[in-house]
Amino acid sequence: MKVVLVHDWLTGMRGGERVLEELAGLFPDAELFTLIHVPGSTSPRIESLRITASPLSRLPGAARHYRKLLPLFPFAIERLRLPPCDLVLSTSHAVAKAVRPPPGAVHLCYCFTPMRYVWDQADAYLGRGARRLLAEPLAAWLRRFDRRTSGPERIHRIVAISNTVADRVRRCWGREAEVVYPPVSVERFTPRAAAPDDFYLLVGGFVPYKREDLALGAFAALGRPLWVVGDGPSRRRLEAEAPANVHFLGRRSDAELADLYARCRALIYPQEEDFGIVPVEAQAAGRPVIAFGSGGATETVVPLGNAAGAPPTGVFFAPQTPEALADAVRRFEAEEARFDPAAIRRHAERFGSERFRSEILACIERALAARPAAAPRP
Repeated sequence: MKVVLVHDWLTGMRGGERVLEELAGLFPDAELFTLIHVPGSTSPRIESLRITASPLSRLPGAARHYRKLLPLFPFAIERLRLPPCDLVLSTSHAVAKAVRPPPGAVHLCYCFTPMRYVWDQADAYLGRGARRLLAEPLAAWLRRFDRRTSGPERIHRIVAISNTVADRVRRCWGREAEVVYPPVSVERFTPRAAAPDDFYLLVGGFVPYKREDLALGAFAALGRPLWVVGDGPSRRRLEAEAPANVHFLGRRSDAELADLYARCRALIYPQEEDFGIVPVEAQAAGRPVIAFGSGGATETVVPLGNAAGAPPTGVFFAPQTPEALADAVRRFEAEEARFDPAAIRRHAERFGSERFRSEILACIERALAARPAAAPRP
C-alpha cells in the first residue's frame, strides 16, 4: 500500500508532530508533503521521510514568520501535487486537510481541530475592535474555504483527536468524526518516589489562547513558586511583567521536562485545548493537574470530587480568571494528600502510543474497505 502523509508545517516538535512521528513509524516508506519545512526542526524519524515542501518554504523569513503567511496557505495547499497512492493521511489543524487527493486514493484526515484562527478562537488571534474589523473579510473567506474543502468529495473519513474536536467538526464542517485520542509516550515518564519539590509547573506555548498571563496573575496573588518552561511570541513581554516568584526556564530537553514533571507539586494548565498532551505527560509522571475545566482536559483529567468516585488526578477551575485559578490551587493544597501518584500514573497509561497505533490502523482499514468505486473529484 502506497501512503502519502500531509502535515501543515514542520517547524518544531509539538503535539501535532508527536502524532506525525507515530504515523511515520507506521508508514516508514511514506512520502510527506507540507507547506513549510525547516530541516532538522523535527525528529529523526520524521526527517528520514522523503519530504516535499510548498514554494512558501523558500520565501525569505518563512522559517520564523510562517504564521504571517496564513492568507497564502489555501492557495499553496491546493497546488500541492500528490503522487498516485492508495491512502492520503493528513494531520491537520489548519489547511493540510484541504489537499487534493489523487484519483482513486482514499483521504483520511486526522483532525486536530478545524482552523482555530477563524472559528472558535478568532478573538484570541485576530483581536477585537478595529483590528478585528480589518481582519474579518479575511477570516470570513478562510471560513468559507475551510468548509468548502471539508466535504466528503475531498475528505472521505475524519478522525478527531477528542470528543471536543468531533463536536467542533460537526458544528463547523457539518461532518461526523470518529475519535482516536493522540499518542502520548507515557513510557518516557516515571513517578518520583520522593515527595515533590516546592514549585508548580507551567509548560507554555506563548500564543494567545495558552493563557500564560492568567497563570502569572494567579501566582502573583498566591506568592507560590511557579516555574515556566517553553518559548514563543509573547514570552519576552510576559517575562518582563512576571512577579519575582515566577521563574522562566526557556526551552528544555525531553529528559529535563520529564524530570520537572516528576518534581513539581502540580501542573498548571490555564488554557482550553482540543486534547492536550502536556496534562497526560504530567499525569504519567504521577503529578496532578490544575486545569481550566473545559475542552480536552475534561477528557484526560479526573477531577477531585468526581461523581464516579474515581481516584482524582486533578482539580478543575472556572471561570477562566486568575482568581478562579488561585482558588483551585488553594483547594488542591487543602486536599493534596488525596492524590496518589500511582493511581494518577495508571490513569495516564490509557493514552499510550500502542493504543493509538491499534485504533488508527483500524480506522484506516475501515476507510480503505469503504473506498469509493469511482475516482473522487475534489
